[in-house]
Amino acid sequence: MKKEEFKPYISDEHVQTEFTPTSIIIGILLSVVFGAANAYLGLRVGLTISASIPAAVISMGVLRIILRKNSILESNMVQTIGSAGESLAAGSIFTMPVLFLWSKEGLTEVPSLLTISLLAFFGGILGILFMVPLRNALIVKEHYTLPYPEGTACAEVLLAGESNNSGANTVFAGIGISALIKFIVDGLKIIPSTITATIHSLKTEFSVQVYPALTAVGYICGFNIAAYMFAGGLLGWFVLIPAIVFFGGNSIITPQDIAISQLSASEIWSSYIRYIGAGAVACGGIISLIKSLPLIISTFSSTVRGLKEKNSVTNKRTNINLDIRIVGILIALVILAIWLIPVIPVGLLGAILIAIFGFFFATVSSRMVGLVGSSNNPVSGMTIATLLVTAFIIKSISGATPSGMIATIAIGSVICIISAMAGDTSQDLKTGYILGATPMRQQIGEMIGASVSAITIGGVLLLLDKAWGFGTTELSAPQAMLMKLITEGVMNGQLPWVLVFIGVFIAIAIELTGIPVLPVAIGLYLPLELSAPIMLGGVLSLIIKKINHTSNADNHSSRGILFSSGLIAGEGLVGIILAILAVVGVDKNINLQNNLNLGITGSILLLIFIILLILYMGFNKKGNKNE
Repeated sequence: MKKEEFKPYISDEHVQTEFTPTSIIIGILLSVVFGAANAYLGLRVGLTISASIPAAVISMGVLRIILRKNSILESNMVQTIGSAGESLAAGSIFTMPVLFLWSKEGLTEVPSLLTISLLAFFGGILGILFMVPLRNALIVKEHYTLPYPEGTACAEVLLAGESNNSGANTVFAGIGISALIKFIVDGLKIIPSTITATIHSLKTEFSVQVYPALTAVGYICGFNIAAYMFAGGLLGWFVLIPAIVFFGGNSIITPQDIAISQLSASEIWSSYIRYIGAGAVACGGIISLIKSLPLIISTFSSTVRGLKEKNSVTNKRTNINLDIRIVGILIALVILAIWLIPVIPVGLLGAILIAIFGFFFATVSSRMVGLVGSSNNPVSGMTIATLLVTAFIIKSISGATPSGMIATIAIGSVICIISAMAGDTSQDLKTGYILGATPMRQQIGEMIGASVSAITIGGVLLLLDKAWGFGTTELSAPQAMLMKLITEGVMNGQLPWVLVFIGVFIAIAIELTGIPVLPVAIGLYLPLELSAPIMLGGVLSLIIKKINHTSNADNHSSRGILFSSGLIAGEGLVGIILAILAVVGVDKNINLQNNLNLGITGSILLLIFIILLILYMGFNKKGNKNE
């Protein structure tokens, strides 16, 4: 039986404003905001959030309420450009901080703004361009087969906004409240950021940070993911640390040069648990990739077959893509630029590897997000696989040299960004297909968002490195630390491999139980003070869903989700502002810690306030109500 031809919300014959100066400007602003906020969040906890729905909500609020404009396609263009910044930031912060860490070790110079921005820019552009020829095969021909969860959800939110207010006030409220709290805690420093309880009998501690963004992350991720992460944290801090103290006693165990009994719980975590967690995360990424291999192979082959089929797409507005000849020329020029531009440290071999891995993983990512969603797309696994293969190839050709290690990370960075951007572009094109947007305009919009965000991410990384540095308490950069360990491990083998393999086999044991490995491994790898508030957010999400009788399917536009997205964005933005103040030396002038300090009581009251606030917002089911 022949499937009925899909009819978009805005028909092909209907002309509606779409690619306008207003949509471009607002989209660029949101790309910068969510890109910077996600970069900060990812460097703190190793997780990022999707910006598509918050960007769509904000665009509707600004365009409809403030500017009195009524074009759903214009709102869609705003979220298309805005979400590009978030995806590019996610790909960048997973890998590029390694170059900063090596600069502190004397392995290389501090990467320049030009180097970072070009790596991000070329990765973002390639991710978009590789996806363009796939649109007909994945979005059009398989519309009824590939749901693209985030893309479909974003379309639903935009369609709901056609008859109701957008809920933008909710997002802005979250931004404002979170920004104020972040400034009070980390700027004025009148409230301690962490509540800590020492458990002397186990030689460990339980701690929780009071930042609203962390609780918001747990709320958005949901109870299950939050619980898996918290379980990993409990395994590290309440099983492994006490076991190391009990069995280690007064022994001195590499990589520490102090007796185990003399180390604090945090020092034991830093010296031992971090490597166990790294092994678990790496193994989890590889396991997710292996489990996806049948899907990857079928995805790639079916997509290639779709490309070989005679293009039956008409010249309708809703089916006009960027000219394939222009796409091919641009891809060739980008690969050539990657090879020839001196500040990009990859050479000819690296450019060839980027072309091969980039096209393959862009194809895989584009289809996989259609099936399992962006949050379940194994981008980390793809990056780890790229680093392992690249490191072995480079080591076999030129040996374990610093330049080889730098080239490996640079190649991994571009591939990570390509995978993330291809997935985001696919989701956005799905949204556009449902609404009746013009694909070519969306593709250009994606490139605008990626270009602006590339410059932004370079500045953000340089700023944060100068303010606090990566791998510190303020910015643990967990994903980047993992990529650093993997690259160094392959190149020079100077790792505590026993600890790494303990983590590997913990991951395998978890996988055999049927529990998702990666969230547990990430929880093991992160300090407990981060996974604890995420767990709290997950519990709040569960309570609200049970009482409101909602599910994930109808939760995309809930007031709680929109408010939580605002909480994350607000904290990220103030984090950037505080970094600027730290760099210029003004941060000490606003520090009131010595004059006014509310102590642990203030921290507890603040945490209770955040809980009550999220509960209040969550029980208002729809963000487009009560506005």
